[in-house]
Amino acid sequence: MRYLLDTHTFIWFIEGNPLLGNTARTLIENNGNEIHISIVSLWEIAIKTSIKKLPNPTPFGVLWDELVKLEIHLLPIKFEHAEFVSQLPFHHKDPFDRMIVAQAVYENLDLLSCDDKFDKYLSISSQKRLW
Repeated sequence: MRYLLDTHTFIWFIEGNPLLGNTARTLIENNGNEIHISIVSLWEIAIKTSIKKLPNPTPFGVLWDELVKLEIHLLPIKFEHAEFVSQLPFHHKDPFDRMIVAQAVYENLDLLSCDDKFDKYLSISSQKRLW
C-alpha cells in the first residue's frame, strides 16, 4: 500500500512520540508499504522550527538522514497539485494541509494523520485517512 504522512505524523514517528496512533506506526514500520512525505511538510517544519513553534524540534539537518534511513519518498509539488488545491473547498484553511490533502488525492495515497478535517476532502475520493 501507498501512504502520505502528515507533518505531525512524521515528527511523532521519528521522535517516538506516544501520541502517534498505533495503526499509523504499524503502517510506517511495515517494509511492504510505500511511504511518502511532501516537501510541503519539510517546508512547514523549517518554518515552525525557525519561529520556535515546535517544542524540542529534531535538528532540521537530521531530517534528511531520517528520510533516507526509513526509505521515505519525498513528494515534490507538481503543477497539478497546485491546480487541485485551487479547486478545494475551504474545509481547512491551513495552506500546508490543503496541499498535503491535494497531493494525497491526486497521487492516490492514503493519508496517515490524526486530523479529522481531512475526512471531508477524502470523502470525494477513494483515499482514506488512517490513524
